Amino acid sequence: MPRDSPSPKPSRRSRPRSRDRDASDRPGSDSRRDKGDRNYDRDRRSRYRDDDRERPRYSEGDDRRRGDGEDRYSRREGKDRDSDRDRYRERDRHREREREGNSRREPEWGARPSGSSRRSRSPRRKSTSRTGSRSPKEEDKAKPNFGASGLLAAETKTVKHGDGSKTVLKYHEPPEARKPSVGWRLYVFKDDNQSEVLHIHRQSAYLFGRDRAVVDVVLEHPSCSKQHAVIQFRSVSQKNEYGEVKAAVKPFIIDLESTNGTHVNGEAIPTSRYYELQLSDVIKFGESAREYVLLSEDAA
Repeated sequence: MPRDSPSPKPSRRSRPRSRDRDASDRPGSDSRRDKGDRNYDRDRRSRYRDDDRERPRYSEGDDRRRGDGEDRYSRREGKDRDSDRDRYRERDRHREREREGNSRREPEWGARPSGSSRRSRSPRRKSTSRTGSRSPKEEDKAKPNFGASGLLAAETKTVKHGDGSKTVLKYHEPPEARKPSVGWRLYVFKDDNQSEVLHIHRQSAYLFGRDRAVVDVVLEHPSCSKQHAVIQFRSVSQKNEYGEVKAAVKPFIIDLESTNGTHVNGEAIPTSRYYELQLSDVIKFGESAREYVLLSEDAA
């Protein structure tokens, strides 16, 4: 009869791990799990407590300071808003004053009345600025004026008499005035009769008129002015027969805005302008019957 072989012993690896399988069934396993959860909760609470301790705390004073800053900002903003409102009101008042001034302004000379045209004319704005300052023209009047007033020229052309009276000359010689080298003469005729001969080559200009204190040639007729006209010798450029430009001294006559004018060869000459004279020209002053014939020494 065969011998029964002993049953093999189970190996350590093949044994069931009842420790791991029945660990949950052992007494005291829940207490360890609860203890671990309590430790985790305690650590979390301590961490939150440390975070709260490190976090800065705000007191009532901080809130009060924050509130004061907000109030200060709101007050400043309110002041700016009030200043803007005042500025806008001032601008509106200024515009209203301008409209009233333009409506009261009288119409300019030569302008059409408002009812005659279909379109009304737009009022012109005044030159005053918004700040109410004076216009540039008014400021210029207050400043000193260093421009030429004409007083110095009038003083140089003033002739003083022995009795203390003064006479201002109407005429002043130009820069091109020259003394002639030709012997010019004026032959005076009245009623076809020669009365006298005037030599007008000794100076550059001769003044004709009734004022004996200043004139060079006296005119007796009452229709002539006190300072009637001037014969002026001027240096002018002219071309000769060969095309060469040379300077020549020629006679000119100018009327000093006389009452009855000056006539050359029966025609009135323009006032305050030089009029060139030629040989044998006949000159008459005002309503006088005397005739002045211009001739030169060579022609005579």
